[in-house]
Amino acid sequence: MGQGRLFKIVYHLLDKGRATAPELAEKFEVSVRTIYRDLDAISAAGIPIYTVQGKGGGIFILPEFVLEKSLLTPQEKEQILMALQGLAAAEDSRTDELLTKLGGLFRVQGANWIEVDFSDWHKNTAGAELFDELKRAVFSCRRVSFSYFAGEGGGTVRTVEPVKLIFKSKDWYLYGFCLLRNDYRFFKLTRIKNLTLLPETFLRKKADVPELKPTIQQERLISVRLKFSPAAAFRVYDEFTDTVEKDAQGSLYVTVDMPERTLYSYILSYGDAVEILEPDELRRSMKEKLTRMAEKYKT
Repeated sequence: MGQGRLFKIVYHLLDKGRATAPELAEKFEVSVRTIYRDLDAISAAGIPIYTVQGKGGGIFILPEFVLEKSLLTPQEKEQILMALQGLAAAEDSRTDELLTKLGGLFRVQGANWIEVDFSDWHKNTAGAELFDELKRAVFSCRRVSFSYFAGEGGGTVRTVEPVKLIFKSKDWYLYGFCLLRNDYRFFKLTRIKNLTLLPETFLRKKADVPELKPTIQQERLISVRLKFSPAAAFRVYDEFTDTVEKDAQGSLYVTVDMPERTLYSYILSYGDAVEILEPDELRRSMKEKLTRMAEKYKT
């Protein structure tokens, strides 16, 4: 009899609320007779398990039952405290007391291992306030309304059912169901203005939320290969991290997918410290733009 299977059965019942013997047998790839033997062993261990016959019946654990802390390994206890510390770093004021209680319960001191600062060198703390309001909306399942400035130009007023906050490639995004587009969308937090938490709440099952794609892509991307002079190294390493190649002369090379809408302005921000190697049409187009700009300034 696998002790691991017994714990998995208990966790499954605590998570799902109920199950039938055939369902458990199929899930754990054993016979129904084995499941009933496992249930006897679980009951003998003092866990209040019971069955109900008929329609809507099944196998249950008394709702008052709580797994003892001794069932958690030291590594699991540490992971719980580290996860709570990460939540506290995102400015959830309720977690400090919880960290203290669980630290005492587990007899483990939680390491202060992370800190998050939403402000930068030239902005105020409005970003932190926006993040905190959206976090409240996610936890309380409340709709939000805001003006959103997307890539096509002017802003639109959106009403959104927020699902989660996502940090991706140096930026925070809100992921939620947009009532205007009638679909799930990503919203970059820096483009959200005039946020309002609405009184309406929503109910959306986890199964209804589509699985997130590995990349957040809202704009057409172009693959480019760039060559940078050594003088731009500090900025190149800041923005491209470990994708940078270096030759014997110290020149830096990067191959990256970039948004078409901001591609030219971004490359121009490097001045003469960058050269476009590929694609050829982008190289020619940039050369023509620079020529026109030079002629404009001459006149």
